[in-house]
Amino acid sequence: MSLPTSVTVRALTAVTTVCALALTATACGGTTKKSSSDQGPGTASTASADPGAVLKKGLKLAFLPKQINNPYETIVDNSGIATAKEIGGTAKEVGPSDASASSQVSYINTLIQQQQDAILLAANDPNAVCGPLKQAMAKGIKVVAYDSDTAKDCRQLFINQASSEQIGRSLVQNLGKQLNYQGKIAILSATQNATNQNTWIEFMKKELALPAYKGMTLAKVAYGDDDDQKSFQQTQGLLQAYPDLKGIIAPTTVGIAASARYISSSSYKGKVVVNGLGTPNQMRKYVKDGTVAQFSLWDPKKLGRLAAYAASALCSGQITGAEGQTFKAGDLGTFTIGKDGEVILGKPTVFDTTNIDGFDF
Repeated sequence: MSLPTSVTVRALTAVTTVCALALTATACGGTTKKSSSDQGPGTASTASADPGAVLKKGLKLAFLPKQINNPYETIVDNSGIATAKEIGGTAKEVGPSDASASSQVSYINTLIQQQQDAILLAANDPNAVCGPLKQAMAKGIKVVAYDSDTAKDCRQLFINQASSEQIGRSLVQNLGKQLNYQGKIAILSATQNATNQNTWIEFMKKELALPAYKGMTLAKVAYGDDDDQKSFQQTQGLLQAYPDLKGIIAPTTVGIAASARYISSSSYKGKVVVNGLGTPNQMRKYVKDGTVAQFSLWDPKKLGRLAAYAASALCSGQITGAEGQTFKAGDLGTFTIGKDGEVILGKPTVFDTTNIDGFDF
């Protein structure tokens, strides 16, 4: 039997109201909704932060690197996993074996099903992962990007190892000094869609455009896809295509090690300068045999540690991701959230023969 129209309308209205209230309660988590000025990236409405809240115990964190066989990201993630355990939670690393744009999507979907408290990822592509990350946030899962960012509305925080501008410009500055600001150079990057790589490269180009570098030209940006063998082959290809090449900047730990390995056993050793971002343990032999004079990086263990603390602070309500909020990261100190939810670890370190043996990572 059909209900009268007026009754049907009233019933639908009541259902709509209940659903709206339920959605509001879910989004706000039972706390006071703040103004738009307090909203962090990736949130339609942000709950009030309680800086004095105690870090919750038993939090489940999941680290999703660009690829699980990347030595650098293994260091970052292992440090984050150890930190989570130290502060009373659990963490794990999952991820693809390749760094293609969409390779992380299925892992995010699985982590959502597992009801992780936070997903921490180094994005292979700023947009390919956005759909599932937004679904995660809609279900109350916190999202923290580290090392390589997503689009800003697809996460609450981005843990950046150092200022992107500082990284990009300093790599060119270091190479410029080594080459006496003369000669043809190339860049050996990771994947074409890697957010961090592309941002650094843009700042490299801006630095190269300054009058001080009028004697230097950028011949090509090559991509090794963070694959050791492909990066090795790309180095070989660059030197074949540009026999007068004077320097290579590899802003990727996989790329710089592969490039150094090729040059170390070729006629280009001592003639082509290799600089970029690498870990001391993988680059030590190339520094000591004279293939590489210097390279840069931050401490990846500290990056993983900071990411774990930041995710735990988010899950515990100490912060929401809004600019100006602060949180403590154990022995690393206190950090302030900057514009667009960015948290910066610190300045990169330059490694050479004088200090490389003082580091073990």
